[in-house]
Amino acid sequence: MKENIFEDIFSEASYRFGFELLIMEPIKRGWLNLKWKIETNMGTFLIKQYNKERLKKYSIHELKSVFEQQNRLHRLGFPCPRILTDHEDSFFQSPGGEYFTIMEYCSGENMEPGKVSEEQMYQLGIHIGKLHSILNDGSIPYKEKPVFIPPRKEERVAYWKNVHKGIFSTGKLDLLPIIEKQLELMDYVDINKLRVDRVGWAHRDVWVDNILFHGTQLSAVLDFDRMKVDHLTLDVGRAIISGALDDNGLNVQKVMAFLDGYSLFQETGSRFLKDSFFLLWYLESEWWLDSMMDERKGPPKRFVQEMIWLSEHLLELEDMLGGK
Repeated sequence: MKENIFEDIFSEASYRFGFELLIMEPIKRGWLNLKWKIETNMGTFLIKQYNKERLKKYSIHELKSVFEQQNRLHRLGFPCPRILTDHEDSFFQSPGGEYFTIMEYCSGENMEPGKVSEEQMYQLGIHIGKLHSILNDGSIPYKEKPVFIPPRKEERVAYWKNVHKGIFSTGKLDLLPIIEKQLELMDYVDINKLRVDRVGWAHRDVWVDNILFHGTQLSAVLDFDRMKVDHLTLDVGRAIISGALDDNGLNVQKVMAFLDGYSLFQETGSRFLKDSFFLLWYLESEWWLDSMMDERKGPPKRFVQEMIWLSEHLLELEDMLGGK
């Protein structure tokens, strides 16, 4: 089945760009979308197929705009893959109806969650800071509001009570304390005091699977598909917790290394890290903490673990991070 999809897609790629296939290697990272590394007579590239069901969550017009911005980043020297275009088109459709893109293949190593080194975290901070600067230099103005509008406390309390009721009905009583913790936090967290003024174009998927390193140096930031106007601090919180949270907890030295790099391009100030984590928890806890959290595999299992850790330590963050 996957072989047939590749043959269908490559026939269109070959027609458009004159590729002659030398070697094809499937890439197994990612969710639903298929990817292949291809070595051709014209160089090494990556083909990314867009799963039809997953594509329903996206606007093709918006994706094409994102691809244009990714190529602008590449032209400006930011480490990300250049997407190939044909007569200004970057999003192709095969004879069999498969949507796909072709981009330059970026070499490098994906680190495991929590295993990014201190120097790598510093480099990641530099590049995310640089990314936010370039994306928000005025070249791509926006009028839209951030994707995430934090819901009122009453809405979120009602939501967690409903989740608690649903879990109780499944008989998974061992999961109830996790949801009870979310309800408890709603009594302590004043959402109105969260800083939500840092809004602009954001990557919105900065985690270890989308970052490549050569040794201590960052070699590429990948997968800009979810790029939209949102809270920039969500990128910060997601990058840090993905790279610096391991089985021993949050490595504060790695966190500060990221902050040192990021602050070369962006202002931070007091409570910057705390607010980044708080906002990340307020957004993603709803995504991952539910009656299915004990059955998730792969990346979703990791995200569940991150949200559980955050909820258990949320009120300690200011002391843990020294007010940063």
